[in-house]
Amino acid sequence: MNKKEFPNESFLKFTAHEFKKELKKSGELDEKYVVEKVDRKYQFWQRSSLAVEILSKEMLEQKLDYIHLNPLQAQWNLATDPNDYFYSSCSFYEKNTTGFNWLTDYREDF
Repeated sequence: MNKKEFPNESFLKFTAHEFKKELKKSGELDEKYVVEKVDRKYQFWQRSSLAVEILSKEMLEQKLDYIHLNPLQAQWNLATDPNDYFYSSCSFYEKNTTGFNWLTDYREDF
């Protein structure tokens, strides 16, 4: 944290920069992320994202399940198996693989 932001803002900023780097590297950084804003060229997160405090391991796992299954939903149709969606941490937890070296396992803290 740079002392000017809240932790959730630092998280959004950090992950957006990581997404941008990874998408650039893979050649997938395209116009669907471009925005006409004074302070940014790309946007990955919704504006005014709501940060919710995770109060238990069970709550965290419920949120992770939702996140991991979201790409399978009909309106997104991004994958047929949660492990196949590249930008998900699902395969990190289920298969111990990831394309992102900055992920850490939440279970190490419980």
